[in-house]
Amino acid sequence: MQALAQRFNGVFTALITPFKDGGVDYAAYDALVERQIEAGIAGLVPVGTTGEAATLSDDEADALIARTVRLVAGQALVMAGAGANDTSKTIDKVKRAEQAGADAVLIVTPYYNKPTQAGLLAHYGAAAQATSLPVMLYSVPGRCGVEISPETCAALIERHDNIIAIKEAGGSAARVTQLRSACGDRLIIHSGDDGLTLPFLSLGAVGVTSVVANVAPREMVQLVEAWRRGDTARALALHELISELTDSMFIESNPGPVKAALALSNLAGPEMRLPMVPVSQANRERIAGILGRFTSASAAFQEMR
Repeated sequence: MQALAQRFNGVFTALITPFKDGGVDYAAYDALVERQIEAGIAGLVPVGTTGEAATLSDDEADALIARTVRLVAGQALVMAGAGANDTSKTIDKVKRAEQAGADAVLIVTPYYNKPTQAGLLAHYGAAAQATSLPVMLYSVPGRCGVEISPETCAALIERHDNIIAIKEAGGSAARVTQLRSACGDRLIIHSGDDGLTLPFLSLGAVGVTSVVANVAPREMVQLVEAWRRGDTARALALHELISELTDSMFIESNPGPVKAALALSNLAGPEMRLPMVPVSQANRERIAGILGRFTSASAAFQEMR
């Protein structure tokens, strides 16, 4: 487990699931994965929130996880989304992800039912006991209505050796210090907010589970690598380069904007499954302008450096 924990350093991409005529567009998915690997991504997260997991059938999710494992061929860690708001369903997803060949699982807090911290302890404990895979907790109160407290994280890592990490998406860099105070170095911390990647790294996080990396994997990898080698000026420059694009990924509910950006880049279609719909025309045009500026600025940046 310790050796595997080292593989959580760096950028993990929360992959979209491209759709075409109602079904999964596997050809587009394969091309997206290959582009990620070429950019040097450390990890890939299929069938997570960004992958519209709530609208995928079990068979589709299994196929996407297994396909990712095959395409990656050990070049990156595959951490499958396996969360649900029912513990028995979560356990089933965890087991299916393990059978499909995933290296780890990402488990979001149960949404809508808003369990107490005692409920979170029991939920995550049951899921961890159902698998030998490493588990990354996922705290995103803005989407799920409940936050995993630092004390709960500390209790979970004390009781379960395979709970080793958290994707922290509460929107506050202060949470890194709170989590480190409660858990020390025993808990691996990823930023769950692209715009907070650099602040998180400066406070002790080791990586990011990223939405914008679907569009800009190279730049996100360069940012984290620059920070890790001590080139803070370059890391800051990359943070500023990506910032407008990062902000645009959340002008409507994720993953609408990132799918719009990928469609504008001819990398995947904008189609989504209900109740999600493509972004408005006005926001599509806004994203197009931002993407154009980012592409030009990134090309100039790469030439300069």
